[in-house]
Amino acid sequence: MRVAWIAAALMTTIAAPAPGQTVAALSAGQVRVELDAHLRTRIVAILGSEEIVVGPFTASESVSAGATEIDDFAFEGRSEERIEDRLGAGRRLTVTGRSKNPSIGKAVSISVYDAFPRVAVVQARYTNAGASALSLDQWTANRHAIVAAGGSRRPAFWSYQSGSYESRPDWVLPLRKGFTQENYQGMNASDYGGGTPIVDVWRRDVGIAVGHVETTPRLVSLPVAMASASEATVAVRARGRWTLDPGKSFDTLRTFVAVHRGDHFAALVDYRGMMERQGLVMNKAPASAFEPIWCAWGYGRDFTVDQVIGTLPVAKRLGFRWATLDDGWQVAEGDWTPTPKKFPRGDADMKAFVDRIHEAGFKAQLWWAPLAADPGSATYVTHPDWLLLGPNGSTRKISWWDSFYLCPADPPVREDAAAFVKKALGTWGFDGLKIDGQHLNGAPPCSNLAHAHASPEDAVTGVPGFFQAIWDAARAEKPGAVVEICPCGTAYSFFTLPYLNMTVASDPGSSWQVRLKGKTLKALHGDGVAYFGDHVEQTDGGEDFASTVGIGGVIGTNFAWPGAPGKKDPKLLLTPGREKLWKEWADVYQAKRLPEGEYLGRLYDIGFDRPETHAIRKGGTLYYAFYAKRFHGAVPLRGLDALPYRVRDYVAGRDLGRVTGPQASLPVSFERYLLVEATPE
Repeated sequence: MRVAWIAAALMTTIAAPAPGQTVAALSAGQVRVELDAHLRTRIVAILGSEEIVVGPFTASESVSAGATEIDDFAFEGRSEERIEDRLGAGRRLTVTGRSKNPSIGKAVSISVYDAFPRVAVVQARYTNAGASALSLDQWTANRHAIVAAGGSRRPAFWSYQSGSYESRPDWVLPLRKGFTQENYQGMNASDYGGGTPIVDVWRRDVGIAVGHVETTPRLVSLPVAMASASEATVAVRARGRWTLDPGKSFDTLRTFVAVHRGDHFAALVDYRGMMERQGLVMNKAPASAFEPIWCAWGYGRDFTVDQVIGTLPVAKRLGFRWATLDDGWQVAEGDWTPTPKKFPRGDADMKAFVDRIHEAGFKAQLWWAPLAADPGSATYVTHPDWLLLGPNGSTRKISWWDSFYLCPADPPVREDAAAFVKKALGTWGFDGLKIDGQHLNGAPPCSNLAHAHASPEDAVTGVPGFFQAIWDAARAEKPGAVVEICPCGTAYSFFTLPYLNMTVASDPGSSWQVRLKGKTLKALHGDGVAYFGDHVEQTDGGEDFASTVGIGGVIGTNFAWPGAPGKKDPKLLLTPGREKLWKEWADVYQAKRLPEGEYLGRLYDIGFDRPETHAIRKGGTLYYAFYAKRFHGAVPLRGLDALPYRVRDYVAGRDLGRVTGPQASLPVSFERYLLVEATPE
């Protein structure tokens, strides 16, 4: 929804202010946006009784023409009004100014909302005030600096980065001098792109986040940089081509700036709240989504039906209740029919296979990589018109499977995907889908003339609609189906989250990634959506269930049973020691079922608090998870009521004493992890 702009004639004209003077300001309650005489901005966080100036006045909104950035606009006037729109009731400040050479008028709208006291939404309009046409190729919004706190230890800042890259970097990391990351929300490799359009940088006492609140993916960057040891910057930036005739204007996207205390969790919750107000609402998971998962990927693509069926009694004895059939069941990517080598009777054999999984007491999940078509596959040969094409007519490579992109905005592609979902859940009888692939997080622009796109970017903005078609088909065929989307290490696109009920750590490179992804996703999709910690074999040491259990994730494994026939990866074999350990952790998981609790992400800072701590409330009990290589000392137990609590190590079964809330600490000593529960007495 576009803002209602106020005509310049109605603006209040002010005498030229003195240099450095604040000429306009708007407060949302916990954030104040101040503008100076050059329409530069600074952000003040109002946290409790403190007013914290986050950074100096910065040229927060600007445009560029080639190598020239136009960022100095002389203040002309301001006005304020009450507003009511999809984000709720609030107030809007509009400030106008003008640059000299070239002559460009600028009107900056800053909106604050009663429901979001830490956030200010910003939109700028630029008007060609000269006598000749003007070509612009970039705009920047909400560029702000955050300065290091005096006497702070290193690192001075932690950050949340939302770009998707082939190297699959950590989403949460400390900043060091010289750091820079563009966080482009388009494609950063042939098949890596998309993300959630928000970045965040915080120090111990205050943080600042910026992003956009449009309801579809947009080709913007969210650069984060730390050029010096004392300052970091964030921004929203878009490149393009805007040719303005005299008197003509263009508007930027609706961007925002938010402040907070603690890590990125609070800012992501605020962002989710704004998006939900605009219709992007998350779907809760059925109870079955919180059952432990065994995946046949331990046998690889060359699995046999006998291996999978033969492993089910072992997986059941250990406490797992989902069986996932992974990659290798199909003829090819783009030919989603059972391979005759394993299912010679096709549909009949696949249905019989699922029936055997059900008879063994499991729910059945099927791996699928839509939007991919192998060269020579049925889709590639029969429907070449479905392919996503570049401006020169070239196909777009999906590297992992040596496949090519299909266009997510093409209606026949969506219809075909929906038809497959109905077949998998209906005809074959699967209970859920594991939708897999880094290429699913975002799509490149499509220039296939057969699709009659209004713009090549229809493919970019069309990705969520593709997943909605899958989601709607799954709900129609089997209302309790679990729909998991695994974007293979990429920083989830927020715009697909309404069309799933299970996220996943998606090929974590460490236990740290399991935990940081869990905290991030719980902020973005909220409680009630299942978060799968992925196969435990991908964690530190290949057996770190504690990282998933402690943060309220669903546990899983892809072990290979030594007694199964055929080839097996020796690294994934279920040894007697592992069998004992897997059973113990599955029992702990089932006894507590922490994913069904409330994740208390605001209580602890994942960057600065040591040891790293996570907390969950379930009923009246508080569950705390502490992680460190080694730790000896007192840990704070936050979030308690003014009651006495009995504290217990619920993994080892040890009593740790008694504390009284609301302020309490506990002396502990541990290596790697400590999971405790505090139960009211």
